[in-house]
Amino acid sequence: MVLSGKLVNSVLLLLLFLCYYTSSALFVPPDNYLIACGSSQNVTFQGRTFVSDSEHSSLALKTGNSSVARSNSTNVPSSIYRSARVFSGLASYKFKINEEGRHWIRLYFYPVRNSSWNLSSVPITVVTDEFVLLNNFSFKGYNGSYLFKEYAVNVTSDVLTLTLIPSNNSVVFVNAIEVVSIPDTLIPDQALALNPSAPFSGLSQLAFETVYRLNTGGPFLTGQNDTLARTWENDSKYLHVNSSVLVVTVNPSSIKYTSSVTAETAPNMVYATADTMGDPSVPNANFNVTWVLPVDPNFRYFVRVHFCDIVSQSLNTLVFNLYVNDDLALGSVDLSTLTNGLKVPYYKDFISNVSGDSGILTVSVGPDSQADITNATMNGLEVLKISNDAKSLSGDSSVKSLVPGSGSDKNKKAIIFGSVVGAIAAVLCIGLCYYCCLAARKSSKTPQEGHPWLPLPLYGLSQTLTKSTASHKSATASCISLASSHLGRCFMFQEILDATNKFDESSLLGVGGFGRVYKGTLDDGTKVAVKRGNPRSEQGLAEFRTEIEMLSKLRHRHLVSLIGYCDERSEMILVYEYMANGPLRSHLYGTDLPPLSWKQRLEICIGAARGLHYLHTGAAQSIIHRDVKTTNILLDENFVAKVADFGLSKTGPSLDQTHVSTAVKGSFGYLDPEYFRRQQLTEKSDVYSFGVVLMEVLCCRPALNPVLPREQVNIAEWAMTWQKKGMLEQIMDSNLVGKVNQGSLKKFGETAEKCLSEHGVDRPSMGDVLWNLEYALQLEETSSALMEPEDNSTNHIPGIPLTPLEPFDNSMSIINGGHSGTEEDDDGEDAATSAVFSQLVNPRGR
Repeated sequence: MVLSGKLVNSVLLLLLFLCYYTSSALFVPPDNYLIACGSSQNVTFQGRTFVSDSEHSSLALKTGNSSVARSNSTNVPSSIYRSARVFSGLASYKFKINEEGRHWIRLYFYPVRNSSWNLSSVPITVVTDEFVLLNNFSFKGYNGSYLFKEYAVNVTSDVLTLTLIPSNNSVVFVNAIEVVSIPDTLIPDQALALNPSAPFSGLSQLAFETVYRLNTGGPFLTGQNDTLARTWENDSKYLHVNSSVLVVTVNPSSIKYTSSVTAETAPNMVYATADTMGDPSVPNANFNVTWVLPVDPNFRYFVRVHFCDIVSQSLNTLVFNLYVNDDLALGSVDLSTLTNGLKVPYYKDFISNVSGDSGILTVSVGPDSQADITNATMNGLEVLKISNDAKSLSGDSSVKSLVPGSGSDKNKKAIIFGSVVGAIAAVLCIGLCYYCCLAARKSSKTPQEGHPWLPLPLYGLSQTLTKSTASHKSATASCISLASSHLGRCFMFQEILDATNKFDESSLLGVGGFGRVYKGTLDDGTKVAVKRGNPRSEQGLAEFRTEIEMLSKLRHRHLVSLIGYCDERSEMILVYEYMANGPLRSHLYGTDLPPLSWKQRLEICIGAARGLHYLHTGAAQSIIHRDVKTTNILLDENFVAKVADFGLSKTGPSLDQTHVSTAVKGSFGYLDPEYFRRQQLTEKSDVYSFGVVLMEVLCCRPALNPVLPREQVNIAEWAMTWQKKGMLEQIMDSNLVGKVNQGSLKKFGETAEKCLSEHGVDRPSMGDVLWNLEYALQLEETSSALMEPEDNSTNHIPGIPLTPLEPFDNSMSIINGGHSGTEEDDDGEDAATSAVFSQLVNPRGR
């Protein structure tokens, strides 16, 4: 009997423990809709049962025109995608909500093949009562076979409506839908915004889309491994290719959850694995481990970083820094101090914009310079897109603009009330306008106050900015710097408004890290490109100043000219010459523009190389561009290439220095690996970036493409693999196959390979790169007269004498025809280039 009593007590204790564990660790969602759309029966997916949308008792499906597409093919990704509900008109799913609050909305799409519709080309638009989730998505051009989207939306009524909208007399479809409650504590109302650092409130009123959820150092986790049915992806393909990491793993049961961090925050399998700094094999061990995440640059992002010290053997030994883009998010992080122990989870939330115009968000961890141990770690990373001012997560269209008559019934009372209030407000507005006019007239008589970015005179760009007399054609005056006229024309803001038709969106040329770029026309008919700074951008005051200072002293045929600037009404605006054919990248991929010929590509590369060579050697002290990429090489109406965007440029090392020590800036995929590791900038950093450009020109694909297999993600690594095999033609643009002289291609590949050397000392100068590209062009133009080389030396072109080549001394005497100084002589440069080209055939001495 005693043994039986002990056994009973043990069982009771076990049951109590299980009850406690279940109540404290497992969240039971009040709303849990798992819908298999178009299915004739229930479907099991990742351990959960999805109910047919035609049999769900709490679901209202409103449409008069729906049908079903089904497939039994083994090529379908999984059972959840084997059926789809297809709508030929506006359709909606209405879910009864038992408890208001934030909910997951998960959507599954797969273009099931059938004889009735080509679903792969169907535009898909999905909205809720308030938010646009997906707008005009099509599988046409999409690299994946299926699409899974996860959103977090705060539901504030007892009904949630999901509306699917067909477009262009087409249909719209969906394979499965989830609407599941989320714990209130999962996503807070406030997080720390970066650049500038300040609390950001009001997140509960916004919608989120999951863009990345990474288990750093750990395996792929499905919904079966997560109490909230989340998917966690392995992070390896997002690591910067030159980062060296060491994976650390502990037993998941050893993770010690707290009241503030539970299994709903992240599974213990996330906290039980981590990436830490491995052996970098470089002189400077203080490098950062960086994750490179392509995102939509037009949105802000909620970034959650998960930590758990599973590395240390004792407290207070691991201290490191966390960076989001170039911003220090957390400095001198000591996890054991924050959590009072080891193997205790911790997380931190941030709000960040995207860095640069390439749509790249980066997260880095690196050692603290004052720490005794050089190490850093991360366990998990989540990146969620935040809805914009139009309450959209896909474009700028609002629900009201996409759904005809949406919200009209709800707003009838508001319209009536608004009409009454409007009559009263109209009287007040008249009085307010009168007051504003008086205030404006008064302020126009006083000097303009400084704005948050500060006026230019404080930067030392000019000491006196005065207004010129008004033009006879216009009452608007232009501001001209009398003390420093070389800075270019200082435009009045009204002139900019007139030139761009008040920044009409139809004249938008592109969006970059500094801001938006518009096409404009000045009052004299000159076409210009107007770059309008975004105050929330991470590129601002410093880049504005650098751009003006650099371009005001640089004039070259292959550099985009700065016409002037505007620093008025809290605006920072740069005005450039207009480049009719836009960025080089748009002629390589991502648009429907006709492909460039091989000769055109060589001429464009040569033009860009000339511009960079001038930067490196044409001034008293060299200038390093620091952001060479295909979007910063612009083409005019004659396809003449010009280097643009000098906001990140840096003055090169002086004669007694070998490098410039500076923080790493630039675009991932183009970054010099030596500069990235050592923070030591040289002209050879531009050479490496230009090597990436050369491979982009040849292969017509982005520098980084994370959706490709691991070995193909980085174009520099991938292309070099084929170049070293002597099989570069296997990966070149299909439009060039059979149309390129093999000698020209070989010389081009060799040039790119040298540019992409791991160490700067092994890379050629931009002058050498320019000469080799000129030679590749000559080979292409005179291919019929070329002779096969007897060895690896450069071929001899008949008619061009062989002349011994003197070592290149980095001076401008050759390029400028013997003239010194910084002034440009385009004709002299072209003549000199032709004169020295004959020396390319005997490249000894380099």
